[in-house]
Amino acid sequence: MADHPEGQKPAFTSQASLNDPQARPRSDMRDVGDEDRFSDSSGVLFEQAMAQTRMAVCLSDPNQPDQPIVFANRAFRRLTGYDEAEILGRNCRFLQGPKTNKHAVAKVREAIENEDVVVVELLNYRKDGTPFWNALHLGPIYDSQGNLIYFFGSQWDVSDVRAARAEERHAREMARELSHRMKNMFAVISGIVNVMGRVRGVESEAAEINSRIHALGRAYETTLDEASVGLIDLGPAVKAILEPYDFDDRLEFLGNGAQVPFSAMSLIGLVLHELAANATRYGAWADEGGGRVQLDWQRQGGDVVLTWIETGGPAIDGVPAEKGTGAKIMDRMVAAARGTIERDWKPEGLHAVLTVPIEGDR
Repeated sequence: MADHPEGQKPAFTSQASLNDPQARPRSDMRDVGDEDRFSDSSGVLFEQAMAQTRMAVCLSDPNQPDQPIVFANRAFRRLTGYDEAEILGRNCRFLQGPKTNKHAVAKVREAIENEDVVVVELLNYRKDGTPFWNALHLGPIYDSQGNLIYFFGSQWDVSDVRAARAEERHAREMARELSHRMKNMFAVISGIVNVMGRVRGVESEAAEINSRIHALGRAYETTLDEASVGLIDLGPAVKAILEPYDFDDRLEFLGNGAQVPFSAMSLIGLVLHELAANATRYGAWADEGGGRVQLDWQRQGGDVVLTWIETGGPAIDGVPAEKGTGAKIMDRMVAAARGTIERDWKPEGLHAVLTVPIEGDR
């Protein structure tokens, strides 16, 4: 290598830049300050630090045939199951096996050829043959003259992370399939109700039942994809349930980003449907006036609390003389869930508060 004026570093164009004009030059890997370089004493400190870190680390020498490993710390040996004597002098490919992805290996090979940095997940094998997913971070190390002297590799066992990802993908696929089947089920039930209503001459009653079936369907349709993770965002579900009633900006949503278990949605869906149906027949939405509904939802400790406030509808003269079918259905379902629903029949409109207990610390 030619001599360079004192205090100056050699001009450098990386192999990556030569192969790809759009590539970012790797000169940053060489332009390391003197305080970051290893002298003989700091090299000892480096080895001691690497020996104690929990991250598996190795160094390979690209200037020797087949780029052998020249350093492997204790965590690397613990991760792979090999002793130091079985590691040093060998190329890292000895950790590969029959199911190691060739495309991932090609990315590593390309990074080495281009003196570049790469992060890739590889299926590797321990000494006893057990596979593990290795998140490999590989990069070049240069000396003070800009010469490539090592490749640094850090390894992290991400087998549990990969398994969790696979489980989540499977759960989401199952949720989509369940969503499809439930849509079909609701459609079949709705069809049966319509036919029976016509046959028995009770079409209005059948339409009322079907409205509840459709409300349940909307509640489940928007939440099944999230059900795989146990909790769902209440806001999108509430808006989907009440979508048929959201006309002329007469419905205002005030809730926050509360999350609830998937199991709570059938109760919440039916109660909101009954409140909306009642507002359409007798309450804030019963005429073409300016009646409005505000809906708030919050998590309060171990409960989710939904507050329904109607204003601007026909004047209310006290509590109704008797409960309708919808109110009875609400009361029965809320009681079964050990929740509460409070109704306050104010002159300006109904104020209702639904409290649903949520088990566990969410």
